[in-house]
Amino acid sequence: MSEPLPLVDAHHHLWDLDRCPQPWLDEPQHEPIRRSFGPAHLRAAATRPIAGRRLTGTVVVQCVTSLPETRELLTLADEDPLVAAVVGWTDLTSPMIGDVLDELRDGPGGRHLRALRHLVQGEPDPAWLQQPSVERGLRAVQKRGLGYDVLIRSHQFPQAIRLAERFPQLELVLDHAGKPDLVTGELKDWARQVGELAGHPQVRCKVSGLVTEADHDKWTPDDIRPAWDVLLSAFGPDRLMFGSDWPVCNLAGGWNRWAETVEELLHDCSANETDAVLAGTAASFYHLPAHRTEGTAACS
Repeated sequence: MSEPLPLVDAHHHLWDLDRCPQPWLDEPQHEPIRRSFGPAHLRAAATRPIAGRRLTGTVVVQCVTSLPETRELLTLADEDPLVAAVVGWTDLTSPMIGDVLDELRDGPGGRHLRALRHLVQGEPDPAWLQQPSVERGLRAVQKRGLGYDVLIRSHQFPQAIRLAERFPQLELVLDHAGKPDLVTGELKDWARQVGELAGHPQVRCKVSGLVTEADHDKWTPDDIRPAWDVLLSAFGPDRLMFGSDWPVCNLAGGWNRWAETVEELLHDCSANETDAVLAGTAASFYHLPAHRTEGTAACS
């Protein structure tokens, strides 16, 4: 029997509110997801195949600026074969960041740490990523062969572009495509800046988090397609990766509805292009095994 083709969800979250509070969930609009979510919940939610592939591996991403959360996610990845990699957090501005990264990688589940992320979208400084202390921290990340997930809003593209210019050897991935405004559909400035960022070959992009940038109740694939067309043209399939942003995507339809939409967006792509978006790009960026099948039965 042939091995199933891999499907990697390159961006999702897990949290146990009893162990790690998530203050951002206190906002009224987040009430539907104000509960704990673990790998079993993801397996139960992610049942729809994409292009004949069922979920085989995932990348779990930090939510809060908390070292304990990162340690918990690493331990969880060590315990659950579905979770193949962790994007964690540590204070990039700390002079001790190198020691902290080494401690994380030497600790339980440390082999799963593949990238760092900071919630730049919430930083008021329009050049936060260019602060000397942050750049020092990013050099420590690069030195250890880790990548960096870039979480920005559309008005923060200039600092992401500057980051790519100043760190040509640091592997970067743009989370949620830089959060285009899919409610109004005003994409001209966003598209221009996506093209500029994509001009740096070390940058990839996650096709994730788009449904929550659209009208949560009324969006259709036609609302997503203009952004998809820009991303496909700018990055090409070899630099795009599928991500669900689950369980946040539950606010706007859920994992399976997004999976159905992604399959529709991929309709005109070749088999190799589809493989890149659904598995290959994520496997390359996060250094995942070529095939990750342990979670397949639980997701069927």
